[in-house]
Amino acid sequence: MSAAPVLEARGLRFAYPDGPAVLDGADLAVAPGRRLAVLGPNGGGKTTLFRLLLGLLAPAAGEVLLDGEPVRRTRRGLVRLREAAQLVLQDPDDQLFSADVAQDVSFGPLNLGLPGPEVDARVRDALAAVGISGLADRPTHRLSFGQRKRVAIAGALAVRPRVLVLDEPTAGLDPAGVEELVAVLADLHAAGTAVVLSTHDVDLAHRWADDVAVVAGGRVRRGPADRVLDDAELLAGARLGPAWAPAVARLLALAGHDGAAPRTAAELHGLLTGLAVPEAGARG
Repeated sequence: MSAAPVLEARGLRFAYPDGPAVLDGADLAVAPGRRLAVLGPNGGGKTTLFRLLLGLLAPAAGEVLLDGEPVRRTRRGLVRLREAAQLVLQDPDDQLFSADVAQDVSFGPLNLGLPGPEVDARVRDALAAVGISGLADRPTHRLSFGQRKRVAIAGALAVRPRVLVLDEPTAGLDPAGVEELVAVLADLHAAGTAVVLSTHDVDLAHRWADDVAVVAGGRVRRGPADRVLDDAELLAGARLGPAWAPAVARLLALAGHDGAAPRTAAELHGLLTGLAVPEAGARG
């Protein structure tokens, strides 16, 4: 039996002024300790869904639930929500505003009214979790883009949320930066944090996520990553290309391979280099 969701959206409807509905009956459940990738076309509602989940926008209809209870849009209700779940925006410069890294990361714990020693401990732990302890005194304007992304994540982690929501966290990163970020997220997941991220990269979603949600047409389709990302019609309807790993798995099965299907390019390379290659001109 699956665990009850930590954070859940039920029947969310939202439209910006003078515009059509961005979400129209959207449902999404975030289970404890799971990795959820949210996919969809540009303008399809991914960021809007995240802002609704975190209480930054109010839905026209539907509700957000935390631990099975509706979130009330009162100061106490929203503080309770943001202690449990934190959002990291796509552009870190939208979140960083303090003079140096440690000051920026301390913002959330200070807003919770925690005593100084506890704030300092949380800042140290958050910086260590994303691998930038040595940057505590660095001015934020002297950081690289990837470093600023990590500071933004550390600022969210310092609140010690059970759910970390990241909007397009790999945008603007080079391949090495993406792999470094994935390693950070793996450590957070191993520590028990439920991690939700939006992305256009179906292959990243396939190799990283336990569950995948596709946001398109105002609704959300969610399920296990292997099943959702093997649905070519669903992906095409959301203007997403197919993931290569499910297609490779089918081809390997047709060729008689009965082992685990590769989920990364490195795993595929290792599998292919281990297969026997027939001599030129040989016939089966």
